[in-house]
Order: sequence, then structure tokens, then C-alpha cells
Amino acid sequence: MSDKNIQLTSTISEDNKLTLALKNIEIPQPGADEVVIRIEAAPLNPSDLGVLFSAADMSTAVQSGNDQNPIITADVPAEFMQSLKTRVGKATPVGNEGAGTVVAAGSSPSAQALMGKTVAVIGGGTYRQFICANVQSCLELKEGTTAKEGASSFVNPLTALAMVETMRAEGHKAIIHAAAASNLGQMLNRICIADGVDLINIVRRTEQETLLRNMGAKYIVNSSSETFLADLTQAIIETGATIAFDPIGGGQLTSDILNCMEVAAARDMKEHTIYGSDTFKQVYIYGALDRGPITLNRNFGFTWAVNGFLLFNALGKLGTDTVMAMRKRIANEITTTFASKYTHEVSLAEVLQLQSIEAYSKQATGEKYLIKPQA
Repeated sequence: MSDKNIQLTSTISEDNKLTLALKNIEIPQPGADEVVIRIEAAPLNPSDLGVLFSAADMSTAVQSGNDQNPIITADVPAEFMQSLKTRVGKATPVGNEGAGTVVAAGSSPSAQALMGKTVAVIGGGTYRQFICANVQSCLELKEGTTAKEGASSFVNPLTALAMVETMRAEGHKAIIHAAAASNLGQMLNRICIADGVDLINIVRRTEQETLLRNMGAKYIVNSSSETFLADLTQAIIETGATIAFDPIGGGQLTSDILNCMEVAAARDMKEHTIYGSDTFKQVYIYGALDRGPITLNRNFGFTWAVNGFLLFNALGKLGTDTVMAMRKRIANEITTTFASKYTHEVSLAEVLQLQSIEAYSKQATGEKYLIKPQA
């Protein structure tokens, strides 16, 4: 094992500054139920960017240091500082998940059983070379699975599965998903095709329609089309979808989805009422690709809800048995159903270069970054 351990941290100071830097830390010693993992691959997810940049204005970002140890500083607008007070002065480790080889293990049988295995891990601070984690936070990957293949074993796969399980638990029968050509969206498609669940995919570009159609997706609507609302309404009529998951957040897409659901539901109403249909319509917002206000144009009656969808809260509602079954399915299908594609691979130092930040902070569909901490 190497004698060095480099970790990427994000710190907000009292003088309204964000600092991103690499720190040398000690390699941890595992407790009885813990293992030390040499992190070989970790994805850059939108949720990671939230920890990395926080509320900083990245247009003010400045790079200093050198190629091996770059430092990024940026201004944090004063109006956000009050909500960030618990972060001030703390070097926050970044990275929600990753994968690598277990190089040390605690004394318990469950820890010893993972020695030398390739595992995925979740729990924070994975943008480092070595991490200590409880065995419960690890997912043993099938023999032959690489760290790169297993790097995104938790956030996207569990979120996609949680969407389907939430649909079932709440009594819906079909799903609407926006930004549907993303890595997560493609996983959700494969799950729904395998499980016989109707899925309406909302995309923005023609090439995204082609991508999903070639995967076998049946219902695809383009939000940039002049016929978008009519197309979405028709797809809802055909599928009976009454639950949607929206990673965009800002703007009026959530409103459009609810309105189209209402138009579809109103077709079965025998008489008019000012309160709208009694069909319950649910939209979950699980991202913030658009950080602007959420606009709701109230043409969808009174039987509806808009909620936030946070993975760990959703898993808590689904129960231990369901979550364990989900994890087992992910491990078995990580190179098929839950496969992730990466367009760029970067070292820890390259994460902290202005050119890289400008690219990956766009969160563009089809542009996913993978960090190789050992590079």
C-alpha cells in the first residue's frame, strides 16, 4: 500500500471565499467492521457538484498553485453565507461514491471476506486515494467487474430503481421522466423495459430521441417541439402515467407535466367541476439543472402534489428488504442494466483546473466525467 493519501476538499471561509484544494492525509486504519479501499474510479455526479462548489459564483473562480497541487478560489455571494454557516471553516471531503480494491480489513468476518475484492462504496469523501468505510457501505462486485464499471453503483442505479419502487408503492402504473437521455435516464429505460413498466421520456434534442428509440424506448416526447404538450398528453392518455420525476427543477416543466396529466384525466370526467379531476397527480423534483424559480400555472385542479425526491429519504420509506434486493440486482447487472458511460477521465489534480471545471459544471447530457484518484 502507498504511504500517501491525497484527498480533494471544499472549504468556505468567513470572508466569503470557496477554496478547492488537494490535501495530504493519513491512510486510515480499519475498525472491526471496516475496510480500507484503494479508490480507483469515482464519478462526478450533479450531487457532487453541490458539495464541491456549494453556493459559490464559479464565474469568479481563479486557479493558483501548480499542476500537481492546483488551488481554486471563488467568491460566495454574501446572501448565501447564513445558510452555509455550518460549513464555514471546515474542509469538506467531496465525492459520494466510487469503487476500488480492498487493501486492508478489520477483524470481523464480514470485513475479512472483502479483503482483496473489488467493491463499490458510498458515504462521502470518495475523491481521495484511500478511504475507510463500514462494510455496510460497500457493495461487493461480481468477479471480473472493474472499478470503472462499478464506480457508479449507488447514486444513479439506486435512484432509478427507487423511482420504479416509489411508483409501485404509491399506486401509480407508469412514469414520466425528464432529461431522459442521461446516464440515469438510460438506466431507468432498461429497468422499465425489463420490468414491463411504461415510461414516458422527455428529451430536448432529436439525437436524444434516436438514442432512446434505439434502446427500445416506446414513448419519447421532445420538449423543444411545437407539438410537445399535445405529444405529452397523448402519451399520458396511452400509458395512464400519473407520477413524474424532474431533475430540471426551475421553469415550468413541472407545471406542463401536471397540466397534461389533468387534460388526460379530464377526458373521463362525466361533468365539469372547478376543482378539476379527482385523479391524483404527483411530480417529484430530484435535481436543479435550472436553479431558477419553479413556475406553476394552475390549470390542473386540486388533486396534485409537488415534492422533492432525495435518494436516501426514498430508500428509508421503501424498507430494508427492498433496498437489499435493489443492491443485489445492481451488483448482478452493473455491466448491463446499470452500465454507465464516461466521456472524460481526469486525475484529482485535473478536477481542479479551470478548463475542466468549465466543462463538467455544464452537466451536459452525454458528458460524464470519471475521476481516477490513482492517476
